[in-house]
Amino acid sequence: IEKWFHAKVERNLSMAALFQSQAWADQFKEAMNNSEPYRSAAHNWEGDLLLALEGEGGLYLDLWHGACREATYLTNSAGKKAAYTITANMTTWRQVLAGQLEPMQGIMTRQLKMEGNLVKLMQHLKAAQELVKCAAQVGIEE
Repeated sequence: IEKWFHAKVERNLSMAALFQSQAWADQFKEAMNNSEPYRSAAHNWEGDLLLALEGEGGLYLDLWHGACREATYLTNSAGKKAAYTITANMTTWRQVLAGQLEPMQGIMTRQLKMEGNLVKLMQHLKAAQELVKCAAQVGIEE
């Protein structure tokens, strides 16, 4: 099953336009808000997050106690400030969404560039893992 899951994720993530859209952001928000594991893991999380694509747009998330209050695709993320900003190129984001690169490992190896309080972010490792699982669910929809 795991090989099938990763193959499905990679096949659908090859459509970069889907990933870079408000429609994708809306589906991601819905996946997070419908995920009991995410809600449970992120019940103490307070803060916004910007998932930026190098040199392009990004996804702004307003996350609060296990709920996503806002998910907005930005065509240009340069002027947007958030408590946490994680930036990577498309290849690296695909690896994260396909489960090939854990977010914290990516930050520690500088494959993902992070701005914000790393110590606080590390306290919410399970929430980050569940957030990635929600993103992967969106990526594998037919």
